[in-house]
Amino acid sequence: MRLATNVPLASLTTLRLGGPLRELAILDDPADFPELVAIAGRSGRIPRVIGEGSNVLAADDGYPGLVVRMATTGVRLDRSADRERVLVTVQAGHELDALVSEMVAEGLSGIECLTGIPGTTGATPVQNVGAYGQEVTDTLASVRAWDWAAGREVEMPPAECGLGHRTSIFKYSQRWTILSVTLALTPGKLGPPLTYRAVAETAGVPIGEQVLMEDTVAAVRHVRARKGMILDPRDRDGRTAGSVFLSPVVSPGDAARLRAEGAPVNEFPDGATRVSASWLMSAAGFALGQQLAPGARISTRHFTLVADDGATAASFADATAIVAERVRKATGITLTAEPDLLGDVPAYMRLTGPSAQ
Repeated sequence: MRLATNVPLASLTTLRLGGPLRELAILDDPADFPELVAIAGRSGRIPRVIGEGSNVLAADDGYPGLVVRMATTGVRLDRSADRERVLVTVQAGHELDALVSEMVAEGLSGIECLTGIPGTTGATPVQNVGAYGQEVTDTLASVRAWDWAAGREVEMPPAECGLGHRTSIFKYSQRWTILSVTLALTPGKLGPPLTYRAVAETAGVPIGEQVLMEDTVAAVRHVRARKGMILDPRDRDGRTAGSVFLSPVVSPGDAARLRAEGAPVNEFPDGATRVSASWLMSAAGFALGQQLAPGARISTRHFTLVADDGATAASFADATAIVAERVRKATGITLTAEPDLLGDVPAYMRLTGPSAQ
């Protein structure tokens, strides 16, 4: 484990925003975790954990505590579970996109639609990460975590993780630090039925058809790249936190009204009816590339927010608030911001929280 002080948070997040961090611990060896527990015990504070910083807004004045960058890697396959699935245990810091490629190469299906999503595998249960018809909840077998309240390591089945739409019991709590994730994947050659029109069209098949896993990955990556949703530091839209807003829950009345207006309103695995936040931004009159606050604008290719030179966490939060307010006035729907907040940004805090679920 490596320790550093006064590290700029901007160097740890994909938005490249944030002031000084008092203390950073980079955990790249699972065997060093007890040392981290001891350090936290001496400070009397539970550390905040980040992976690759792809879903984080860090405050301009920094963070006064200890942050752990989870950098542990490694994958273990257990093919003895049964004939229909393989248990795959992944260290928390293992890059998700790399894991997808590795599992496709192994002929194991269940996460191929998550290709191109930045971040670490340990973060996937926190957000119940999902895209294009697949979610982590579909394959999650267990989570191994450190329970700071109990002072011990725990093994948590999916039923104890509170998984919902981009949320879990881990999302708004520092009680647990995820150490590894075990997925149950299916041996085979085909990916899932392609239920998203853009992906199916890219793959050249009707909606509901299956293609080879490699072709599924290629189609999803093409769609994500077209939207600027594969991180590339050379891309003018590359300073992003991904989807800045959750797809909001809508009432039956709002769902009928929005469908009549052409909105993509769908039933989600958590049982809720939700509408696309990107569509709401467009319906509220925003334009691609539109500047909203100093250094903060809408992407030129997709209705999400990105940062430019001159951006600050405060200006990004202001842009987020501008979008949420205009969408509320134009559509009557309340948006909730998705990226986690590290530090104190009052304008952004009002747009986040468990009330979104």
